[in-house]
Amino acid sequence: MNAAVDPKKLIKGAIDDWEVIIGMEIHAQVTSKSKLFSGASTAFGGPPNDHVSLVDAAMPGMLPVINAECVAQAVRTGLGLKAQINLRSVFDRKNYFYPDLPQGYQISQYKSPIVGEGVVTVDVTPEETITVGIERLHLEQDAGKSIHDLSPTESFVDLNRSGVALMEIVSKPDMRSSEQAKAYVSKLRTILRYLGTCDGDMEKGNLRADVNVSVRRPGEPLGTRCEIKNVNSIRFIGQAIEYEARRQIGIIEDGGKIDQETRLFDPGRGETRSMRSKEEAHDYRYFPDPDLLPLEVSQAYVDDLAQHLPELPDAKKARFIAEFGLTPYDAGVLVAERASADYFEAVAAGRDGKAAANWIINELFGRLNREGKGIEDSPVSAAQLGAIVDLIGEKVISGKIAKDLFEIVWTEGGEPREIVESRGMKQVTDTGAIEAAVDQIIAANPEKVEQAKAKPTLLGWFVGQVMKATGGKTNPQAVNEMLKQKLGI
Repeated sequence: MNAAVDPKKLIKGAIDDWEVIIGMEIHAQVTSKSKLFSGASTAFGGPPNDHVSLVDAAMPGMLPVINAECVAQAVRTGLGLKAQINLRSVFDRKNYFYPDLPQGYQISQYKSPIVGEGVVTVDVTPEETITVGIERLHLEQDAGKSIHDLSPTESFVDLNRSGVALMEIVSKPDMRSSEQAKAYVSKLRTILRYLGTCDGDMEKGNLRADVNVSVRRPGEPLGTRCEIKNVNSIRFIGQAIEYEARRQIGIIEDGGKIDQETRLFDPGRGETRSMRSKEEAHDYRYFPDPDLLPLEVSQAYVDDLAQHLPELPDAKKARFIAEFGLTPYDAGVLVAERASADYFEAVAAGRDGKAAANWIINELFGRLNREGKGIEDSPVSAAQLGAIVDLIGEKVISGKIAKDLFEIVWTEGGEPREIVESRGMKQVTDTGAIEAAVDQIIAANPEKVEQAKAKPTLLGWFVGQVMKATGGKTNPQAVNEMLKQKLGI
């Protein structure tokens, strides 16, 4: 999709310039109270093997029954990715043996997935937007977890995750830099969170990425790719791609060739290492699961789900730009999290949208970031921040006083108007009082007066002195006008 080679994206090797090609398989845990084929709980953090039904443990004679909510969540996600919804899909058995896979196979989808091709628009920077194609989205069950560090001689198996529903979202190889890949995962996670189909919590393993990386000289055919498995943070995704691309370039420029293999990323060392070699076509012996009929949904069912989708980030961003006059960058920052967008709308309702956005992005987000808080934990509510914006708009307080007021509300709470009244924080708008302060500064600085008449840019110094003399409570615009009048500038 992004066919033209951007010279700025090329990586310099010792001999040539190289283009990195990135595709991704995102495993997103479906938001559902029970598993894909059983009624066992999906709650995080239970005692080992506490959320395991007879189906999950693969007891003889136990039959899977599909969870209708997981199907609905997959269709909602497909709609959010502007993708083709396949009204008929098939569950297959993917055969491999692993201690935490009790059935000896994973129920997945292969040739007939529930969701086909789609597209995601990604803002990488304010100047760079890319389009990443979605190849497919299919439903599958998660495996359990092997634990090797509790005993020097034994491994343990926890099947709590066994059978939990995953959506595997496969991208096309449309990304050309680690920054594009990180932005893509961020955008995808935002869409999933808006839809409520996955919480995107990478620390809990609810969103993990398999990253496919290859390199080529510009214009050459695609190179051999290596897959980096189960990367669980956006930062690590970027680091893994950077390391892996340079590793491959080094091998090729030294006359070697890249072996297709599966690798792991070691965050401690910041490098990838080989996990297992991967043949071109790994024989998982896929075949349709004989215990599950093909999954068939109606167009009416899909249309009904589409009708009840929330407003998604791209639509919300476009509306914020049109309705509130925001810049694309500010609108993008505000819609990155649904909670931030909702907060902004509450502050901006009936007010100057640009002023509301400035206060949220610069003051509120800045303070939240410094204190490691999310918007949900903000000590300043949307109503309180809205009141501060109103007080500035009404010229009751100046921008400087507003910052002091924000600090008080943040640390002590309270209703902004009452704080301004009780603490005497109103800005001076009385022209007589402003004139007296201006006259005093002019009289005390005759040399500066002459300089300002010759160089009007020095007016700012006088404004600052008057503001200082009045404790920042004077209206700066009024001071400016008064000084111009008095100095004849």
